[in-house]
Order: sequence, then structure tokens, then C-alpha cells
Amino acid sequence: MPTTPDRRQYTLIVVSDHSQAVRKFRLPRRWLKKGLLGAVAVLVVGFLTISHYFTLLSASSENRSLRDENAQLRSQVLLVQEKVAHVQATLDRVERFDAKLRSAVTHLQDPERNLAIGPLGAPEAGPTQAGSAARENPAALPGRIASLENEAHRQEASLRELSEYFEDQKSMLASTPSIWPTQGWVTSDFGVRLDPYNADRSMHQGLDISTPHGQPVQTPSDGTVVFNGTEGGYGKVLVIDHGYGVKTRYAHLSETTVRLGERVARGQKVAAVGNTGRSTGPHLHYEVRVNGIPENPRKFVLE
Repeated sequence: MPTTPDRRQYTLIVVSDHSQAVRKFRLPRRWLKKGLLGAVAVLVVGFLTISHYFTLLSASSENRSLRDENAQLRSQVLLVQEKVAHVQATLDRVERFDAKLRSAVTHLQDPERNLAIGPLGAPEAGPTQAGSAARENPAALPGRIASLENEAHRQEASLRELSEYFEDQKSMLASTPSIWPTQGWVTSDFGVRLDPYNADRSMHQGLDISTPHGQPVQTPSDGTVVFNGTEGGYGKVLVIDHGYGVKTRYAHLSETTVRLGERVARGQKVAAVGNTGRSTGPHLHYEVRVNGIPENPRKFVLE
């Protein structure tokens, strides 16, 4: 049977305080049901909206906290990367110093210990520049730090061997010309060059160090003065024998402050820079000879 629509109604009476008129409104029951359902729907939607708002607010606060924490972590990672780069740079300097020491030993002969072959072991494969560590992925830092630790152990072993060797060879170490003889800048290096007078290519057997007239000249290691006089185009010349076949020569001097046969110690003033002999200006011509053969003085300087 077909259902009959609900025609029941409710009467709403409105009485005014200012007049005697009474108003009546007839509302079908179905309208009230729809209104009630609409109100409930509005309340539910409002409740869900408010709940969602507070959820987003909480998530926003948590995200802000995570952002702050991530910023702190990034700062800490950058700090670790900078420290790793600093350690790498230090190890690189130690590596070069180690090589310098072994190079000096090479020229002073060491057939038994064979120290001049090179540092113990070999550096592990990987970035060698100090700045590369700062650009690495943070995930690679543990491996990089482990690599640096292994490299540090290798360098420690290498330097310990050198230390033990030189402990047994103190006199040889004291006789190695390992410091600059004067302060200045190198204007002509060791090797073939154009002669400043005739422009011919010739072998330059030392270093020319340009510096003001009268600048002190110091001996780079312990030794004995074996020549103090004039020698042709070199002008005033001083030669010091350091033992182990090593001699150093100083030319174009303005004066010498030591006597023939005098023992000298590393860092002692032995002469003054001049412009004597065949010279274009005040400078020191400095040579290192091992068993009479000229060697590049830079090979011995450890500074």
C-alpha cells in the first residue's frame, strides 16, 4: 500500500511584550525533522573541523620542533666535517714533513735502514684535499673518520721509526742543513737558468736569496769552517763542512764573522749578506754539496 505523507504540524505561538498581537506559525513535522538533522550535521562538521584544526596545530608545533632539531643536527654535522677537514690537513702536513725527513736521509745515505724509500705503507684511496671532507655526505663521515684513524696510525708508525733512527743519529741530524741561512725571497732557484750577464743557459748550483745588504747569514747546522776568503766571481765566500760528506757554501758576502777552523752551531751568525764579486745586487748565493755534488738546498730545509 502506498504510504501517506506525514501531514502532522506543530504550531509555534509568538507573543510580543509590546503589543497584544499573537502570531502563530504552523510548521510541518517533516520540516522540524530536517532542521534537527541539519543542526546535528552542522554540529558534527563543526566538531570535526575544530578537531582537525587542533590536530594541525599540534602537527605544526611538532614540525617546528623537528625543524629546530634538524637545524641543530646540520650544524653539528658541519662542525664534524670541519674537524675532519682540519685533521686531514694536519695529516697532509705531517705526510709532507715525513717525506722531507726521508729525503734528507736519502742524501745523507742510509743503506741499512733504507728509510729513504718512503713512509711506511701507503695512504688509503680517497679524497686527499682538506676541503673535500667538508663537502662529503654526512652518511660517509663514519667511514671517513675510520680512514683518517688508519692514516694517523700509519703516520705515527712512520714518524716513530724516524724518531728512533734520529735518536741513534743525533750527530747526523745536527749536521743536516735544515733551516734557511737568511731571511729573504728566492730570486733564482737551483737548476738550469739564463745567466744574468750573458743570457747563456747554465747550471745554477744553488739558491739566490735576495735580501738587504748586511742581513745576517746563519749556519743551517753544526759544522766547521773550512774556507773563508775570496773566490773569483763569487766574491767573499764562506764554506762550512758539516760532516757526512755535506758542505754548504755562502757567496757574495759583505763580511764574515768566523775564523778558519772554527766550530759553529746551527743558527749561529757566520756572515752578512753583500754584493761582492759578480753580482747584480745584494743577495746570498747558497749551495749544499753532498760528496762534492751540488744538491737542491730546498731538499734539506724542513721549515
